[in-house]
Formats: sequence, C-alpha cells, structure tokens
Amino acid sequence: MNSIWTEITKKPNFNSLDGNIKTDVLIVGGGLTGILCAYMLHDAGIDYTLIEANEICSGITKNTTAKITVQHGLIYNNIIGKYGIKAAKLYYKANSNAVGHYENLCKIFDCRFETQDAVVYSTTDKTKISEEHKAYRELGIPSEVVTQIPLPLSIIGAVKIYNQGQINPLEFLYNLSQKLNIKENTRLVEITPDCVKTDRGNICYKKAIIATHFPIINKHGSYFMKIYQHRSYVLALENAKNVSGMYIEEKKKGLSFRNFDKYLLLGGGSHRTGKKGGCWHELECFAQKHYPKSRIAYRWATQDCITLDSMPYIGKYSRNTPNLFVATGYNKWGFTSSMVAAEMLCDLVQEKKNEYTELFSPSRSVIHPKLAGNAAEAVFNLLTPTVPRCPHMGCALKYNKYEHTWDCPCHGSRFTSDGKLADNPATQNLKR
Repeated sequence: MNSIWTEITKKPNFNSLDGNIKTDVLIVGGGLTGILCAYMLHDAGIDYTLIEANEICSGITKNTTAKITVQHGLIYNNIIGKYGIKAAKLYYKANSNAVGHYENLCKIFDCRFETQDAVVYSTTDKTKISEEHKAYRELGIPSEVVTQIPLPLSIIGAVKIYNQGQINPLEFLYNLSQKLNIKENTRLVEITPDCVKTDRGNICYKKAIIATHFPIINKHGSYFMKIYQHRSYVLALENAKNVSGMYIEEKKKGLSFRNFDKYLLLGGGSHRTGKKGGCWHELECFAQKHYPKSRIAYRWATQDCITLDSMPYIGKYSRNTPNLFVATGYNKWGFTSSMVAAEMLCDLVQEKKNEYTELFSPSRSVIHPKLAGNAAEAVFNLLTPTVPRCPHMGCALKYNKYEHTWDCPCHGSRFTSDGKLADNPATQNLKR
C-alpha cells in the first residue's frame, strides 16, 4: 500500500549522526515542514541540523495528495465569524504567499508545478457555498460560484478559486533536500532545554524546531488535549476521466479529486483514527459505480492532525519554552500550511518579527466546544480495560482490520500488527 509518489520517485540517501555535535538550530522531523525549515535556514546562512528517526519523507509526507491552495474547505467565513476580517485576511495572505513560494521553488529545482483551479463543492447545502463566496468577496479573493463541475456527482453549488497548484511532493522534496544537513535513522530519545539525546549521539542546540507531525513532547503545550488525528484514504485510478482541477466536498467525510499524469486520485473514507470509517471500501464502491472502466493502480492512506479551531499551531512550543518551536495541526492542508510554518519559524528562530505569530500561536485559548468531546474520548479510552495499550499515554488501542494496524483513538499513534511503531506521537514500539 505504497503511495504513487513512493513508487515512481527515487530517494536520496543521507548518513546517520555519528557522535556528539553542536548546532544553532536543531530540526526534529524529516517530513515536509522539517525539510522546508532546513532549506530556508540553509539559504539564510544559519547553522542547523535536521534529524529524522527513519528516512526523510517516510511518514505522513509520502502520502499527501499535494494540493497547493489557499482554499482549505469552507474556512474563510468561519475565520471571519470567530476572529474577524483582519484574521481572515492574514490567513489568506500567508497561504497565498505559500502557493507563490512553491511555484518559484519548482522553477529553481526543475519540478513540475501544475497550475490548477481549486473547487469546494456541496451536494446538500447551497447556503454554505454562498456564505463562503461572500467571504471571498470581502477578502478580495478572485473566485466564482459554479453550478456544474466535471465530476459524476449532482451538486447544488461550488465555489472556484483560480491559479492554484499541484505537484509530485517527493520529486520536489528530494530535489530540495540534496545539499541539506540531514541525519537519517537518528531517533530522538530525550530532550532538555539545550541538548537532545539520540540513539546515535548527543546534540547541543540553541533553538529547536519540533516538526514531527504530532508533537512528541507531552510535558509542554498540552497538545494531547487540543489535537486529535483523522485517517483518510486514496485510490489512484487508471482509465478514469480527467477532472481538470482540484475538488473537495465541504462535508467532513466528503470526497476529493485531482489528476496526476494518467491517474485520477480519488480521496475520502475519512474517520477519526481508531474509529470505524469508510476506508477504501467507500472509494472502491464509488469508483465501480461512476468509473466502471477504471482500474485501481495504487492505494494508500494518510493521517492528519486536527486542531480544535481548524487553524494550525505554529510558533513557540509553549510559553515556558522560549527556545523550543513547533508546527502541527494542519487540518488536512499540510502543503500550504508547511510552507507557512517554515517561513514563520525561520523568522522566529532568528528572533525576527513575523506578522502571523499571534494568528497561529500554539498558546492561543483552547476553550472551544470540541475540547470537551476530545477530552471525553481520551478519558473513555484510558478507562477501557483492554490490551494492548499505547505507550504514549496509555490509551486502549483498536485493531484496524483494513490496514492491519493497532491504532490509538486518543492521539493517533499507530503500530503494525507485530507491534512496531508506525505513526507518532508514541516514540517506542509496543511492549510484548
């Protein structure tokens, strides 16, 4: 169940850490965010070291659908309602700059950036589409409402944004990483305010960026309370109609579509990690009904960190850790959010001002209706008297029969059927 990107893209290799070192900025995590941070620090002439527990892009990054867009579902009307027009303008500006930055980097590193329109559609609620389009007009986002899209679905409305993008994520990142100071197969074991212990040696640092998808340090920031994880699934179909754009349904469990070369990437089946969901079966049924001549060439799954208010946490890890920084909670929009995060964190570790600091602050209030439900879910699973248990915080694991893994419904850690760690925030295998 490898993604199409893994199958068609050749990976560069990097050495492991060999003994004790010092660095100005330590980056923990060799996914999209970590590599972008490393590139920007390298470009700025800042001394840095990136460590990755396995190989770069071996986690969530390899499973993205790599849609590069400012359109993150129906988010702008929501931001205006909760935080005001100024916050919504900042969110749009940050992500618009991110799209442009990707396009420029693709030119530098000879990666194909495909310009595509982005569309969010609804099959049930025309009002939501109208309200989002109204928010676009208030923010000056070029867009239009359409009533027809090239999908085998009956919609009642959709809003389109022009000139967004899509890429092969691994081609881009492997090219970007070639000359960076990366140490693969170097696992963080313990962290202190100025040093980390790894399984390959110790690293003393001045500032550190935790870019591990779900933050792996529990002591600070209370991320275990304010983030949960969702799984979703992708089929790469041959002999399916080209949809000429990037499409996503406004419902939480809706379908997404985009093309890559001769393949249609059909996504959906979303569910909270450790809970039941549509998985690939839902997508297979849709493909059989609407694309009967198609063939499934690849299939894979991915996982996303979801925040309580649908905006990322980017900045200081907590108020009590001035030299520790984090980027997480991308809410299924990891590509643009990773670029926003890298640009912000590159400024913050150099002690430069950044206009987005307050908007994405990890220390913003967690008082939110979703907090109680998230906490209740964690308590329920903590009290469930079953084994095995997650080594992260002791929650009862659930067996995922589709992927043959043990999944944690509390915080999203995952383990293979024989107990090997597959996804964080856990940092060790299951005890047998």
